[in-house]
Amino acid sequence: MAGGDVRAERISRWDPEDPQLWERGGRRTARRNLWLSVYAEHIGFAVWSLWSVLVLFLTPAHGYALSPDEKFLLVSVVSLVGAVLRLPYGFAVTRFGGRTWTVCSALVLLLPVVAAAVLVRFPHTPLWAVLLCAAAAGLGGGNFASSMVNINRFFPEREKGWALGLNAGGGNLGVATVQLLGLLLLATAGAAHPEALPLLFIPALLLAALLAHRYMDNLPAAPTDYGAYRCALRDRHCWLLSLLYVGTFGSFIGFGFAFGLVLQNEFGKSPVQAAAFTFLGPLLGSLTRPLGGRLADRFGGARVTASTFLALAAGAAGSLAASAAGSFTGFVAVFVALFVLTGLGNGSTYKMIPARYAARAADAVEAGLDPGEARAEARRLTGAVIAVSGAVGALGGVGINLAFRESYRTTGDARAALFAFLAFYGLCAAATWAAYLRRPRRSGSRHVPTAAEPPEEPTPGAAGREVRS
Repeated sequence: MAGGDVRAERISRWDPEDPQLWERGGRRTARRNLWLSVYAEHIGFAVWSLWSVLVLFLTPAHGYALSPDEKFLLVSVVSLVGAVLRLPYGFAVTRFGGRTWTVCSALVLLLPVVAAAVLVRFPHTPLWAVLLCAAAAGLGGGNFASSMVNINRFFPEREKGWALGLNAGGGNLGVATVQLLGLLLLATAGAAHPEALPLLFIPALLLAALLAHRYMDNLPAAPTDYGAYRCALRDRHCWLLSLLYVGTFGSFIGFGFAFGLVLQNEFGKSPVQAAAFTFLGPLLGSLTRPLGGRLADRFGGARVTASTFLALAAGAAGSLAASAAGSFTGFVAVFVALFVLTGLGNGSTYKMIPARYAARAADAVEAGLDPGEARAEARRLTGAVIAVSGAVGALGGVGINLAFRESYRTTGDARAALFAFLAFYGLCAAATWAAYLRRPRRSGSRHVPTAAEPPEEPTPGAAGREVRS
């Protein structure tokens, strides 16, 4: 990049760590790509979540005969496709470039949007066709991974936390956006015209593709580091952190899809009544994600994550009590609190990943490894673990909806699923404590804090300290 704020089909050289390049226009270029990426990812998340609203319209009053377990199967399929596509979308953006892939990923979402608008006008559509249409909307779930990988390459290490947090939070808000639009549609056009909701996204997607084509950039192609992924998959911390992300982000996206359906089935609410509350949780959960990262910076990622899971377990117990008492107000209040907690946990869990591998790099330096090599290896593994945990964590949304489906199918209410969530959150809290907070027994040697535990004293060379960035 020669200088200034450059717009080019493909940038020939990009090194955000180069101070001169960054000051000569690199910062403006990176931020321009960031804002456009946030918009495109936001729309992708909204399309991914589209069926969390459309499914509220599929009632007998409108000619649909879908049972509660079939509706939960429907949103489970959408969650599954979005989760499975995260890794290949992440690989694709480094191969084809952020500009090219953003344009393509936006345009391909026109297919599920148009199909949904047509399908909801035909009440007697067979279940397999509805499932296929909903699965296509899952393409929007892959946009998160490609957007995060792309923006990660644009920014220097010192600004990645801010940039990635903004990108992730802006994307998550797409869940609240589609539910707010659904509520607005119900309030203005009524429940008789569900096709208007997907049609609203046609101009939004075309605008995303146009802006990306005009103003985004392709960075030099980067080969996928499959060796880093192989190393990550052999690392127990990769799977443990993925489990924790299942409990945080998986709960966020799973509850986002299920909340309206639960209100309909648990309390007999109409589409309008259910939609009036469904947006609150995803909105607040998205907004609290950056706060979770800030709290992790202040108190340590593991402490915040463990506390969040204990609070989530208490929230699940509260929702059980509200359900048993038939308290709609209490149930909604507790569920909104659960969304807020998942947002906090999203931020703190993601904070734990770079901290874990930065601490490992510090151990390697103390053992004699070159500091540059140790930091480079930590970055390789951090990127791979973030990609893997993001994909695995999204599968938690599938688990949430399948648990609700089985609960309603076998018992007729949500209590069995809520009890299962309580037990799972307790397990996650215990795993976080055992792996990252529990102090080993002293055996005559100094205690070394774990990767996600702040040191007892500010010792610069503490190998296991948590790095706060």
